[in-house]
Amino acid sequence: MQKWALLVAAIVAEVAATLSLRASQDHSAWLIVVVAGYLAAFTFLTLVLRAGVAVGVAYGIWGAIGTAGTAVLAAAIFGDPFTWPIVIGIALIIGGVLLVELGSHRPVSQS
Repeated sequence: MQKWALLVAAIVAEVAATLSLRASQDHSAWLIVVVAGYLAAFTFLTLVLRAGVAVGVAYGIWGAIGTAGTAVLAAAIFGDPFTWPIVIGIALIIGGVLLVELGSHRPVSQS
């Protein structure tokens, strides 16, 4: 359970950093949050990998949920577009991550 909490923390930190990067276009003080957020995100992601989650699975989930969360929140906070092609793209990313997750399990041998 701890490894998934660490992954959630990595995702939250990455989304916060990316949204802060967008906010820094108007106020450069947000760059402090950008640097701290990305440092935290990669630190948490490292801890997730050390906890035994496969890199393809961890990075895939981190990337997919981070992308989806950033797109939704950027639309809500900054008025960025959120169109049907974006929704379909996010669904494809999540579907791809699910395939990576399913493919990462070794088949049970029939002995």
